[in-house]
Amino acid sequence: MSAAADRIASLDNLPAEELCIQAETALQALVTIMNEETTLLRAGRFRDAGGLTAQKTQLAQDYVVFARSVQRQTERLSTEAPTSLDRLHKNHDSLATQMAENLRVIATAKTLAEDLIVDVADTVGQKDRTRTYDRTGEVKMPRTASARGITLNRAL
Repeated sequence: MSAAADRIASLDNLPAEELCIQAETALQALVTIMNEETTLLRAGRFRDAGGLTAQKTQLAQDYVVFARSVQRQTERLSTEAPTSLDRLHKNHDSLATQMAENLRVIATAKTLAEDLIVDVADTVGQKDRTRTYDRTGEVKMPRTASARGITLNRAL
């Protein structure tokens, strides 16, 4: 048996109450770090928020392992620890709420950063504008030419 299979089996064999408690602990840790990240992003402390990424990723992976075990053991848990299972479901709803808020703040920060970069590119590009008039008597320069040397990765 592989290490992953051993871990899955050990979780599935935990007493119902203990499995729910461990899953709830992992869930609360994930909600807490996501809340911290959201707070930092709102405050404009992007570097500090970025520093939480590895820890948030690990906590999310841990929670997913517990959540899958709970899914596999739902029938047993609903019989042996119904109160703990209900509490876990309610806490899972708080994770969904926190994730939605976190994603909204991240999207806002991303949009703000893109707008800032475009504004900087436009300002820098204005220095390179031509100083002569075209046939219509206007000074024109395509927008794409105004952002030399500044790029924006929209894949993020």
